[in-house]
Amino acid sequence: MEAILKSLRRGTIDLISEEELRNKLRRAEKGNRPLRVKAGFDPTAPDLHLGHTVLIQKLKHFQEAGHQVVFLIGDFTGMIGDPTGTVETRKILTREDVERNAQTYREQIFKILNPERTEVRFNSEWLSPLSIGEMVRIAGQMTVARMLERDDFRRRYEEQRPISIHEFLYPLFQGYDSVALRADVELGGTDQKFNLLVGRDLQRAWGQEPQVVITTPLLAGLDGVNKMSKSLGNYVGITEGPDAIFGKLMSISDDLMLQYYELLSDISVGELERLKGGIGAGSRHPMEAKLALSREIVERFHGHAAAKNSEEGFRRRFSRKEFPEDARRVPGSALAGRTDLASVVSAVSHSFPSKAAARRLIEQGGLEINGERASDPMGQITPGGEIRLKIGKKEFVIVSFD
Repeated sequence: MEAILKSLRRGTIDLISEEELRNKLRRAEKGNRPLRVKAGFDPTAPDLHLGHTVLIQKLKHFQEAGHQVVFLIGDFTGMIGDPTGTVETRKILTREDVERNAQTYREQIFKILNPERTEVRFNSEWLSPLSIGEMVRIAGQMTVARMLERDDFRRRYEEQRPISIHEFLYPLFQGYDSVALRADVELGGTDQKFNLLVGRDLQRAWGQEPQVVITTPLLAGLDGVNKMSKSLGNYVGITEGPDAIFGKLMSISDDLMLQYYELLSDISVGELERLKGGIGAGSRHPMEAKLALSREIVERFHGHAAAKNSEEGFRRRFSRKEFPEDARRVPGSALAGRTDLASVVSAVSHSFPSKAAARRLIEQGGLEINGERASDPMGQITPGGEIRLKIGKKEFVIVSFD
């Protein structure tokens, strides 16, 4: 029991409550009935990134402990738009958008989860047929005052920003998902805590034992500051090419690498503790640990051969003298917040100090970033870790954000 709980607690923030989880696990073992462990994903974008896979990794931990995962695709709630963390009403997606994105989710999740222990459901199954009377009963379980306890709703109310009535329905519908699925456990990011607790309230109202709520941290993006997001450009998409994934992961800081190990890696709790201790004591080199993590993530989504080729390519470019060890180092502060490639090159280069010259160089293919050729002067870098620039034929610069 303690070993299982240690694995399930790994990389979590809230566990409401541990005693309830212990009781559910004991009963599940005694009755030979696996727990139903739910996590919901609204298909608001066509592809998943590593930030989404934090929850999927935790679902995998439950599968490894013998339990049934319910991967819930919020095709109905996705058309409402989750108001969590927003300062204004989200744009409502069309049915076509949702269905197209949902299909890609189904194709991607089984790179991590065991299909035999995964039940894929769509919440339109039970939400679309709801009658007006049933919707009124659900809405009657929550007060406006309780809704305004949510930070995002309260902030918008105080700032006199509009809150649409349908946005109040979102946490209620997410909570009702738990009723329909008779969930024993629900997982979500820390920003979903309010919605997960609504699920407990509605289960009580429908005469069910309330689900255990487990929250996980929001994965920091490549910049190490903001949460991973496509809109911020600091993400690693799981459908990106193997070299792109490998190169992005090798660019992160050492501190961020350890967070990624905790939230994304399949290494055991004991191995993770030894890794942290080894890096802290100096007996484990961070670069080798980062290579191992990058290799593991690429292999997960593209296979062993692709991971091996990406690692060999990276080592060939950077470890085998193609990128000099004595390359000039420049602090990230020298960029003064500029992130477009022409400005970056002109700020750090001795050979191309003007923005016009830097732009021509990039357009002619004379810039490589972490071993990849760049051609768009207005392309953006993501601040974080180390960025290795080969400028022209002879100038090598490492921009460090540590």
